[in-house]
Amino acid sequence: MNASLYMPEHQHIIHQRIIGQMQQLAPKEGYNLTSMKDVRLLRSNRKLTKTPVLYEPGIVIVCQGRKHGYFGDQCYIYDESQYLAVSIPVPFSMETEASFNKPLLAIYITLDFKLAAELILLIEQQDPDRPTELTPESMIASPMTPELQDCVTRFLHVLDKPLDVAALGQSLLRELYFHFLTGSQGNVIRSAVSMRGQFGKVSQVLKYIHSEYSNVLNLATLAAIAQMSVPTFCTHFKAITHMTPMQYVKSVRLHQARMMMLRQAIPASTACHAVGYESPSQFNREFKRLFGLPPATEVKRLKENFSYPPTQNIDYVSSH
Repeated sequence: MNASLYMPEHQHIIHQRIIGQMQQLAPKEGYNLTSMKDVRLLRSNRKLTKTPVLYEPGIVIVCQGRKHGYFGDQCYIYDESQYLAVSIPVPFSMETEASFNKPLLAIYITLDFKLAAELILLIEQQDPDRPTELTPESMIASPMTPELQDCVTRFLHVLDKPLDVAALGQSLLRELYFHFLTGSQGNVIRSAVSMRGQFGKVSQVLKYIHSEYSNVLNLATLAAIAQMSVPTFCTHFKAITHMTPMQYVKSVRLHQARMMMLRQAIPASTACHAVGYESPSQFNREFKRLFGLPPATEVKRLKENFSYPPTQNIDYVSSH
C-alpha cells in the first residue's frame, strides 16, 4: 500500500519534493556521505531479501520504498509513514522493498546522545507534566508527522550547500531531534535515550563489547561491568537484545569482520584473528551460518552491488 496516496495534497507535494531532493543527494546505490558527519543517505535500486544487519544507534527515515525489520518475534515496518528509532546496537534481520524505477531512499542519522540529552532536559524542565517514564525499547517505529516531514525537506535543502550546512545544519538537526523526542512515541524514545536503570547498564556493556570485541570477553567480565550477578545480567541482556551475551559478542565480531574485509580488502584469515577468533574454520563456519555465504563470496557480492563510505569513528552499521 502506498502511504502517499492517503496524504493531504500539501503533504503529498512536500513528500514528492523530498523524493526529488533525495534522488539528487543520493545518486549512488549504497551509502552516500554528506557534509554532516552524522548524516548518511541510502539508495537501493533492488529488493533485498531478509539479511542480517547491525544498526548503530540512530534514526532511519525512509523517504521512498519500505523496509521490514525483524527483531525477536516482532516485525517493524518503516516507510514513508513511519521512521525507525534505534537506541542501542542490536542485530536483527531486514528486508527491503525497492526497484530500479522506484529505489529505496532513506536518511540515516547517527544518534548524538549529547544533543538528545540536552533536549530531554529542556523538555522535562519546560513541560514537567509530559509523560516520561516508560519501559525503554531497543527500537521503535514511530509515525511521521507533517511537522517532521516539513523539517526533513528543509534539512535536505541545505545538505549539499556547505555555507547553508555551516549556518543552518545543526539547528535543523536539533529541530529534527525535537520532533523525534516529542512525537506520539517520544516518551518511549526519551526513556531509551536516557539510558536509565537496567537498560542503561546493559547499554554500557554493549558499548564495551563494541570497543573490545577483538579481546577475550567472558560472562563474568560483562556482568561485572553491568554491576549484576551473572544470572541477572543474562536475563536483562536477553530481554533487551533477544540474544545471550556471548551470542551477541559473536554477532558483533562477524559483522565487524565482514566490514573489515570489505573496506580494507583483507582476507578472511586476517579478519578472523583481527576480531578475536582463534580458529579460521570456526570463523568460516559461523560466518556462513549468519550471512548465508562464505566470507569471500559475501564480500564479492557486497562490492558488486553496493557502495560503502569509509570507516567512521563509530561504525555499527553492516549492510542495509
